Amino acid sequence: MEEEKSRRGIQSIEIGGRLLTALVEEGGPMSLGDLAKKAGMPSAKAHPYLVSFGSFGLIEQNPLTGRYELGPFALQLGLISLQLLDPVRIAIPVITQLAADIDQTIGLSVLGNQGPTIIYISESSYPIHVNMRTGTVMSIQATATGRVFAAFLPPRQVERMIEQERRSGVAGDFGAADMNKEALEDILADVRKRGMARVQGEPIPGINALCAPVFEHTGTLRLGITAIGPAGSFDVSWNGDNAKKIRDCAEQVSGRLGYRQLS
Repeated sequence: MEEEKSRRGIQSIEIGGRLLTALVEEGGPMSLGDLAKKAGMPSAKAHPYLVSFGSFGLIEQNPLTGRYELGPFALQLGLISLQLLDPVRIAIPVITQLAADIDQTIGLSVLGNQGPTIIYISESSYPIHVNMRTGTVMSIQATATGRVFAAFLPPRQVERMIEQERRSGVAGDFGAADMNKEALEDILADVRKRGMARVQGEPIPGINALCAPVFEHTGTLRLGITAIGPAGSFDVSWNGDNAKKIRDCAEQVSGRLGYRQLS
């Protein structure tokens, strides 16, 4: 009985929350009629909630158009929430589930001082002998992970990273020392087009990889989610099941970080 009481909410707040949810999902101003319809209630029922929400800034009404949108207090709540988010903490359980779903090794990477760096690995059910472990710096030119970062970071920053990679010998280690600028840019243009990078049997023979980007609310790249596996059992087709699930995983984490892709 006590447990049931602790779970009991306030129905009016839950009803009003449907209006806020509708505005968030719409992503722009809405008329009273459209907003009420999306929230699943009559306009006459929705209006008092909107008045109350407007009194402390959760919602505001444009005096010229009469449309409703999220108010300044709602925006402040959102910004504070975003500041408290930890992308890595959010991503780890999601990629752990992804590794179980596709039974492939999944790596999580961030941009470190030396380049894209693996910070967490969720292993598949069978061992795979590759040079990817926590702390590994991935080639910006030759690996799926690196190409995602190269595709979505500012060009000047990428140029500096490529030069640093060449000086440090990382490029040679991954077989990318001789890649020219034009060839790399063609590859990166394809990554941007598809929203994902892949390599087949390179830089490690017999190993395939797919990597998808994770963005935060500002559109800045924060993480790379990379799946690797034996070429014989790891499908890297753009429309295959692996690619779809990796993209979905990255989009889920991006959504948690407040990223909304423009249509």
